Amino acid sequence: MVVDGRAGAQRAPGASPGQPAGVPARARAAALPVLLGVLVLLAAAAPVVHRYLVAYPQDQWQVDLQVYREAGRSLLLGRPVYEVLTEAPQLLPFTYPTFSALLSVPLALLPWGAAGWVWTGVQLALLWAVVGLAFAPLLARGGRWAPLAHGVLAGAAVWVSPVGENLRFGQVNLVLVALCLLDVARGGEGLRVGRHRLRWPRGALVGLAVAVKLTPGVFLVHFALTRQWRELRNGVLAAAGVTVATFLVAPAASLQFWTAALWDPERLGPNAGSSNQSVRGFLLRLYLPEQLTSLLWALVALAAAAAGFALARRAHRAGAPVAEVAACGLVALLVSPVSWLHHFAWGLVVLGALAGDGRARRRVAVALGAAALLSVAWPWWGANLLAEGSVPVPVARAVQSADLWWAWLALLALALVALPRARASRAVSPTVID
Repeated sequence: MVVDGRAGAQRAPGASPGQPAGVPARARAAALPVLLGVLVLLAAAAPVVHRYLVAYPQDQWQVDLQVYREAGRSLLLGRPVYEVLTEAPQLLPFTYPTFSALLSVPLALLPWGAAGWVWTGVQLALLWAVVGLAFAPLLARGGRWAPLAHGVLAGAAVWVSPVGENLRFGQVNLVLVALCLLDVARGGEGLRVGRHRLRWPRGALVGLAVAVKLTPGVFLVHFALTRQWRELRNGVLAAAGVTVATFLVAPAASLQFWTAALWDPERLGPNAGSSNQSVRGFLLRLYLPEQLTSLLWALVALAAAAAGFALARRAHRAGAPVAEVAACGLVALLVSPVSWLHHFAWGLVVLGALAGDGRARRRVAVALGAAALLSVAWPWWGANLLAEGSVPVPVARAVQSADLWWAWLALLALALVALPRARASRAVSPTVID
């Protein structure tokens, strides 16, 4: 052993001066819970991944990822981004802003099979991050073994229906949730990753999410309503900046999106289908006169926005960022003309806001009940009930739109269960995402 003369302490041969003895052992001890947590997540995800990436029919494999990848290929090949359709039988068009097509170029450079597996790995990493942020107060109680608890929660989250739908289609929703949650919960303060701290202007990540897909724009409205002017400015500048930069890189595609593709509702697919769990989707399934449907949608969407933004404002004032994000996410689900099943990935944030730090049994019970309800693919069950005719049509229709009812109940649960104790249950968020 070598003695460091300044401190009189022993250090291992080859250790740098000032490095305490046993650092490698402590590092290994700290890494063990992280490794176990990751292994738990991978083990829990294995059946879902096998179902959707190994045993799934090839003509339905990662169909949304194929849309993104084809958009990236179109940019590389000089094809019209918004006119190219994926292969039969889906024949799906690209519907996102052109910035999303630009971000899809790396996927276009990968072989198709590899792209699906890589994107699934990215989604699981994003799931880890979202769970760590949404359940931060609960995980903070885990001490050294918090990463193992993190893996258990993330592994359970894989089985929540919207997460499985994202893995099934190769969707992008976890990117949006992660960006908005990270921004609202950690923006300005930054995030420590290893020995480095990453900082960004609060609101900028929300702006990037808006540039990827327009629905996170509800956060910009929330910033305005709560007079978070700096965050609003940063979000608008970030969204506008990358959009303008994309115009310079792909002017023809950008022009086509903002002048034509954005305003064509037919590009989004059958809006009255079971998978559209928005207010408008429910009303379309009632087959009322078109003008009446539009009027009812406007009125109910306005009521949903008023309730959701009021709840988000309460959460902001109470210093409850997870509930703040959850409320805004629910507004996006309720007021959007189309809210597919995989869009309900915002439900993970709702569950974290409901659970809090786990000390209040009532909150934990409500969170567990909400998780159980969100783990059932109700819309497909309702569609089957309609086809079979085994129950009255109103009952089948109610089951068919169960995720929509879940969103309304989630707003109510946040108001009654989470926010009254928001200050008492708030805990310091971990600064490391392992």
